[in-house]
Amino acid sequence: MLPRIPGTAIEIVEEPRRAPIRYALFDLDGTLSLLRDGWQDQMVPLMVDLLEDCRRDESREELEALVTAFVDKLTGKQTIYQMIRLCEEIKRRGGAPLEPLEYKALYNDRLDTAISDRLSAIEEGLLPPGDFLVPGSLAFLEELAGRGVSCYLASGTDEDLVRRDAALLGFEHLFENRIFGALRQYENFSKRMVIERIISDHGLDGPELIVIGDGYVEIQDGRETGAVAFGIHTREKNRYHMNSGKRERLLKAGAHFLAPGLEEGAALLDHLEAG
Repeated sequence: MLPRIPGTAIEIVEEPRRAPIRYALFDLDGTLSLLRDGWQDQMVPLMVDLLEDCRRDESREELEALVTAFVDKLTGKQTIYQMIRLCEEIKRRGGAPLEPLEYKALYNDRLDTAISDRLSAIEEGLLPPGDFLVPGSLAFLEELAGRGVSCYLASGTDEDLVRRDAALLGFEHLFENRIFGALRQYENFSKRMVIERIISDHGLDGPELIVIGDGYVEIQDGRETGAVAFGIHTREKNRYHMNSGKRERLLKAGAHFLAPGLEEGAALLDHLEAG
């Protein structure tokens, strides 16, 4: 059992080197936002249907297991990488795939249709944005801002959708123009690029940056660049039980600290400041 910050559920995996926190980088989906909760239930069936069209001697259950495994493994990277893998699987079965960007567009349309009721309910004031925020996320963002920490947002979701969601959920102003997401020219964006740019642009010593996320990508990237890595193992609903091992994955990715949510984020900041 890992030690915890006293009076909290925050687990201490390894104490990082100390420096005043000046910047923070957040992931979006599963870290701040629950708007896309259940996205796997749209992506996996779409891919399984496309692989079934190749008409190989594979059951739907076998294809579902294959797709679930690689979608789960690539979660946290830009969506395009999951579509690139889909194309590889179609080719492997003798099919002629479309371009990865075309499959990504199909998926985005399907997901937007699935969550359209959530979006419209918030826009029309029928549901409060807080219903789709990870518990404690807004308070933690405001706590960071109050301490003079500049926050960045970096997501594998398309940048225009990241900006839309940030505005809809009421925290866009806390990031100002520091919001980044997937681009059509996908080689020009990654979370690692954003982290390295923050460190370079502001002349940071590694632990002056804290990286907060629920995916192994940002936690691993943060750890490898010397930042403080705070892994959030939030629960997400999907019929494929993906992310059921989220805590263990974040642990392996190198998280310094682990927590089930952001409700006690201020206590982590106090702990880091105390040295």
